[in-house]
Amino acid sequence: MASTTYHTGIKELPEDERPRERLRIYGARALSTPELIAIALRTGSHTHSALTLAQRLLSTCQGLEGLSQASVEELCQVPGIGPAKAAQLLAAIELGRRAILTQGDPRPQIGCPQDAANLLASRMADALQEELHVLILNTRHRVMRAVTVYQGNVNSAQIRTAEVFREAIRDNAKAIIVAHNHPSGDTSPSTDDVQVTAALVQAGRLLDIEVLDHLIIGRGGHTSLKERGLGFS
Repeated sequence: MASTTYHTGIKELPEDERPRERLRIYGARALSTPELIAIALRTGSHTHSALTLAQRLLSTCQGLEGLSQASVEELCQVPGIGPAKAAQLLAAIELGRRAILTQGDPRPQIGCPQDAANLLASRMADALQEELHVLILNTRHRVMRAVTVYQGNVNSAQIRTAEVFREAIRDNAKAIIVAHNHPSGDTSPSTDDVQVTAALVQAGRLLDIEVLDHLIIGRGGHTSLKERGLGFS
């Protein structure tokens, strides 16, 4: 007997869980990267929903950065993605790039934890492994650049203070924001997270580079250790 595969389309989801409906109610910033990609794809395939195709694309391309650099031909290698869907997706990505270029100052200014989370979530929330990123800021808290410090297992035994501050020292930066992701989606700080934060804050004081915050990014949102008063005493 042939095996049966059950396929749940987006239309079969509760209305408040459908990407387009969520965008209408909560706004585009509230959606996950797969949900935004699913909207750009418009429809799924005969065997997979648009959301499943979006998740498969991110996995195949190893995240949003890889997806944005892929060609139509490379995207078409993913089952369920044809030339039309690939073109729709790359057009949406290019519109985003051009929108950034039209801004008066291309360097975003960080005024609160949400600003930093918005900047980092697209590259970190759906990562399949742990990563630690650093936003390097000038005196006005504008982002000079973002650097990836670690990829893989991020824990207190692995993290070296010198690595976290290296690029900030080179850029003569005045402040940094540290962020790492929890692939599980749970953004609750661990004991290690708090200990690492305290060590980085202390090192920053010695280097005259302020650690503004340490964010934990997950699919469901983010947690600011600064807002919780963890590691910033």
